[in-house]
Amino acid sequence: MKNQTIFFLFLMIATVVSFTACEEEFTPEIASEPLDIVVEGFVEAGPNPTPTYVLLTRSFSFYSEFGADELDQGFVNDAIVEVTVDGNTFTLPELCLNDLAPEEREVAAELLGFDPDSIMINFCIYIDLFNAIAPEAGKTYDLNIEVEDKILTASTTIPEYVPLDSLRFQQPPGEPSDTLRELRCLIQDPEITNYYRYLTQINGEGFVPGFNSVTDDRFFNGQAFEFPLQKGEPRNGEFDQTTFGLYEVGDTATIKWCVIDEAHYKFWSTLEFNAVNQGPFSSYTRIETNIEGGIGIWGGLSAEYYTRVVTE
Repeated sequence: MKNQTIFFLFLMIATVVSFTACEEEFTPEIASEPLDIVVEGFVEAGPNPTPTYVLLTRSFSFYSEFGADELDQGFVNDAIVEVTVDGNTFTLPELCLNDLAPEEREVAAELLGFDPDSIMINFCIYIDLFNAIAPEAGKTYDLNIEVEDKILTASTTIPEYVPLDSLRFQQPPGEPSDTLRELRCLIQDPEITNYYRYLTQINGEGFVPGFNSVTDDRFFNGQAFEFPLQKGEPRNGEFDQTTFGLYEVGDTATIKWCVIDEAHYKFWSTLEFNAVNQGPFSSYTRIETNIEGGIGIWGGLSAEYYTRVVTE
């Protein structure tokens, strides 16, 4: 047995040496095609909705170096961004942080849910800051963008809202805990195909999507269905399997529960699949887009917010 082990060890060494001796340096070609315009835009119906907005950036080459200057140059400025609904067209003005007074930056930060002091680049966005558009479920919203001799278009319909019937906290699976709780939600899903997404906020610190934030209703269509809803965790944070997805007793948790359309669902579903399937042996999945003339998402959603104190 010992001799057999030594034999396999030498066989492995010989194989590695053989492959190393045959290696040739490979330098992939750098694509010279023009970079795409990337669209991230949303129109939201419901109480206290986020204003309709569109973020325009450029795609980056695989070999790009990232820094504040590169990110600043990635924003697409001076575009004409229009949203049409019921025959009425609204133009979204461009807003850049560097153009705002300090008090205006605070207002914009509150509306968009970010800390203005943490943004080190001149963040630019096309936004209906004063809510001239009043999004409604069941209506279709057409997006038209004119920039750099290009025209980008997309269309989305805001779906009817499906509420969460109840939310409750309970002991998580496994050993009892004095400080952690699992959130359980109940939904009465209607007998039509629906797509859902959620984000969580803890103690007012900003909304974070769940690790798998989207789902369809394939397995519970038309049924009353109870399910666990994990706390959103930053993807660049430290992973702790003992606390992952659980809520701390005494915290105030807010759930943003969204009903989205199919194209919106496919975008987030493929994006999140790629985010958790990385590495040299992972499979590649093309991220779905509904933008004609570019890439990205123009998504309609109905949303409501549920705030609860995490109880014992």
